Amino acid sequence: MNPAPIRINPTFSPRIWGAKSLAPLYPEKTDLSEPIGEAWLTDVSCRIATGPFAGKTLAEAWREMPAEWRGTNFAEPSDFPLLLKFIFPTDKLSIQVHPNDAYASIHEKSAGGRGKTEMWHVVSAQKSASLLAGLKPGVTKEQFRQAIDAHQNLEGFFESYEAREGDTFFISAGTPHTIGPNMIICEVQEYSDLTYRIYDYGRVDAHGKPRELHIEKALEVINFSGARTQKVRSLPFASSAGSNSLLAACRYFATERWSFESAFTSPSHYTRFDLLTILSGHGSLHWGDCVSDYMPGECWLIPAILGMYEFRPAERTTLVHAYVPNLPRLSQQLYHAGFNEDQLAGVLFK
Repeated sequence: MNPAPIRINPTFSPRIWGAKSLAPLYPEKTDLSEPIGEAWLTDVSCRIATGPFAGKTLAEAWREMPAEWRGTNFAEPSDFPLLLKFIFPTDKLSIQVHPNDAYASIHEKSAGGRGKTEMWHVVSAQKSASLLAGLKPGVTKEQFRQAIDAHQNLEGFFESYEAREGDTFFISAGTPHTIGPNMIICEVQEYSDLTYRIYDYGRVDAHGKPRELHIEKALEVINFSGARTQKVRSLPFASSAGSNSLLAACRYFATERWSFESAFTSPSHYTRFDLLTILSGHGSLHWGDCVSDYMPGECWLIPAILGMYEFRPAERTTLVHAYVPNLPRLSQQLYHAGFNEDQLAGVLFK
């Protein structure tokens, strides 16, 4: 079985706050009958579009692919580790929080027992776009509880951020947050769908019923330490072509932004597979004697054993490169590349 990049077809999830047009990422999805909030790019039920596993689900392909495709760090086919998404809000998401692994392993075994740490990269945003992430210093659990019990709007307790194209936010488990309208987000996260909804702005679903809240669990997992969430300070790194930078890294995932308008070559890594999500631009992807076109909105899995592959863009292309890192090794590589401790603290999270 010759290694080849695998294109994964997304699944689309309706959401009460979603959009009825997903252009320009998915120009064929306009005038939709119901609002779509998320495109799941690596849902295990996604279908494989290309290569020897075409037609199978990602879960099936992950189990059946040779170990050297997954990489030496994934010799055994355990659960697929990363969930990548596009988010399309035209209204505020609920104010919510995600548990960490320790809490989920005890209280959410039936849901997989895995917490949810995530990062957001802003693909596009209007001038009015903003989000809430993390509580203001000094906010106590008692104050927060009293406001919930009084059915108050909770936004005043949060740090607010403008969201601009190219911004990145790291959202650790336990950080309450919400995303506002008028932007498109690329999200990289642990493979988990555990969300504790705290406040939903009084909305009701299509049946006139309010969505379920998870107040008690949320209060157990929220970080009230006053730690401030900040926009991540990306680290630019040398590239043979284009402009590349490390966006954020933790033990669950690392993400890079690649942007290029001439031929760009990259090696695969024998220890791990890579995920490439096209944000903008189109062109062709070459490996060995093979070639395939790429378009915005697509997600490609690069087998660990593929070797060298090359993008030949027809126009400037920007993508997010996501992978599961060896964090200590990555830290050392960045340190030896000349980045200082303050710079590393802005992108590396334990």
